[in-house]
Amino acid sequence: MAKEKEEKKGNGHHYNASDISVLEGLEPVRRRPGMYIGTTGPEGLHHLVWEIFDNSRDEAMGGFCNDIEVVLLPENRVRIADNGRGIPIDIHKKTKVSALETVMTTLHAGGKFGGEGYKVSGGLHGVGASVVNALSIYCKVEVHRDNGKYVQEYSQGKKKSAVKKIGNSKLHGTIVTFEPDMEIFKNIKFEWHTVINHIRQQAYLVKGLKILIIDAREWDNKKGLDDSDVFYFRDLGLELPSTSFYFEGGLISLIKYYNKFQKPIQDKIFYIEKELDGVGVEVALQYVDDIVDRIIPFANNTHTPEGGTHVTGFKTALTRTLNTYCKKNEMMKESEGGFTGEDVLEGLTVAISVKLREIQFEGQTKAKLGSMEAQGAVATVFGEAFNNFLEENPDEAKAIINKSILALKARKAAKAAKDSILRKGALEGMTLPGKLADCQSKDAGESELFLVEGDSAGGSAKQGRDRRTQAILPLRGKILNVERARIDKMLASKEVKSLVIAMGTSIGDTFDLQKIRYHKIIIATDADVDGSHIRTLLLTLFYRYFRAVIDAGYIYIAQPPLYKIKKGKEISYAYTDEERIKIVGKTADISEIQEVETAEEVENTEEVEEKVEEGKKKSNKIHIQRFKGLGEMNPEELWETTMDPAHRILKKVDIDDAEEANEVFDILMGSEVPPRKSFIQSNAKLAEIDI
Repeated sequence: MAKEKEEKKGNGHHYNASDISVLEGLEPVRRRPGMYIGTTGPEGLHHLVWEIFDNSRDEAMGGFCNDIEVVLLPENRVRIADNGRGIPIDIHKKTKVSALETVMTTLHAGGKFGGEGYKVSGGLHGVGASVVNALSIYCKVEVHRDNGKYVQEYSQGKKKSAVKKIGNSKLHGTIVTFEPDMEIFKNIKFEWHTVINHIRQQAYLVKGLKILIIDAREWDNKKGLDDSDVFYFRDLGLELPSTSFYFEGGLISLIKYYNKFQKPIQDKIFYIEKELDGVGVEVALQYVDDIVDRIIPFANNTHTPEGGTHVTGFKTALTRTLNTYCKKNEMMKESEGGFTGEDVLEGLTVAISVKLREIQFEGQTKAKLGSMEAQGAVATVFGEAFNNFLEENPDEAKAIINKSILALKARKAAKAAKDSILRKGALEGMTLPGKLADCQSKDAGESELFLVEGDSAGGSAKQGRDRRTQAILPLRGKILNVERARIDKMLASKEVKSLVIAMGTSIGDTFDLQKIRYHKIIIATDADVDGSHIRTLLLTLFYRYFRAVIDAGYIYIAQPPLYKIKKGKEISYAYTDEERIKIVGKTADISEIQEVETAEEVENTEEVEEKVEEGKKKSNKIHIQRFKGLGEMNPEELWETTMDPAHRILKKVDIDDAEEANEVFDILMGSEVPPRKSFIQSNAKLAEIDI
């Protein structure tokens, strides 16, 4: 133990070229980038940032680093600096070149395959730095160590020159700057909030780690400042947008962050950190007054959104422990049976973190943990500690058990509701809702379901549609807010029940995406406040109970036009105010548009005369009709602008960041008023108000 402490104190002097292992070359990465970063879309683009950041974070996990800086630079560049040990620069025995060059240009080369470089790391194959280098048109690594400052530059994974010492330095650490290659990534745009949200999690997970993120993309380097002249970019003293994180509370702080808009039913947050059989286990949890669960799992500080063995071990132990405690204290009738996993998860927010010396993920993107030893370790460590927590905190235990009993009763009530309301025949389409105007096609791949607001719009849509492939379901008024409604209450809503039956997927534990009757479910509401509210209610329903339908890409939002513009015999439609101005033309003075009411024109119609050169005759008047709702359109107009696949505009609904979406739904549709008021006040200036 004394020797280990001495090595850390000496800045890890045993971390050298002998710790760098070599497995194979780099060329496959550019040929099949998806195998290494999952996709060449936005998710894969950001994965490059995570790979370099993870290397710095692994230094922090080993106790060698406490300060990381991430900078988004102009020209699509990203700069990540840490005050760790610095990548070794001595000659590697096998490759005969610098260890730095070996790490950056050789696949499966790194300090995470053996030796004493890292006790624990988030890396799977050790491919992070080399993959980022291979997929970048420009990459530069600057290393400060052994009283020297060393630099090497690369392009598309190939070095531009040998590692060079360019000066002396008393600092230690690594700076990596890279620019993704446009040959690989067709759309290069780093999202500020995506970077912030991902790195915030890491700050919670590594106690005592300071992380600064700077947005310097609008920085104009007019003064000739060279960011390579400073170790941390912030030392330039520029005033730029930035966010910093530093947390001492670890997972307890993370739970508090996720539950900041929730009402806890358990005041004391449960927490355990312990190592068993070489596996470090850390769990924090709190129950809140909600009907959804939030499980935030990590393996070696890498977020594993698809779960894995550590989550399986936790769920098993949670269900077993609560059932045992409940039976021991006679808190449930025998006729009620026992808790299922579904019952004990309701309202739970939990963060699970495991650390393993040898880790196995399922896939290079590390979305799911595969290490079997994590399952038993989590089940044992958490199970014992949580049982003690319940015994020592009887009031907390009673609140948790009562919450789970309520969930159990709701589950049984929901099953009864589904059995009575969603009969097998109805789910197979034999007893479809009476107001549904179904399409003739039985092929879900070409079938579309339009959810329209009101009977008026429903009538126009039914007359204007393509009967072969387009179905219409009118919704009367605002549907039930399902944010905190269980299935039994939800299915008591006539509008929601009609939608569930029309979709054909069933709901809850009997949900089956394969039985969906339409591969396009299109929300078509009016362009006003009520229409926006109805759209939000529908999105809440899909997000909470039909998440798989969103993930499959089946939910769309129709974009009806705002204006109908008639210029002589020519008719055009404008979907935005900018399009209206473009269609009317620069010769018309938009500021002089006057609203008129004549027998010939419908309500909400405006007229403007085109201005022409002085002395010439004025042209015909331009008639501009403002659509306030779909019901104002006749069937032909609705078909031509909103339903015709050849001309319509649809927005596909997806969820780039599920946790952020979850938080927004909690705020906007939950029962707590103060968070919603704060959200509205903070975002009021971003709202587009149509007066």
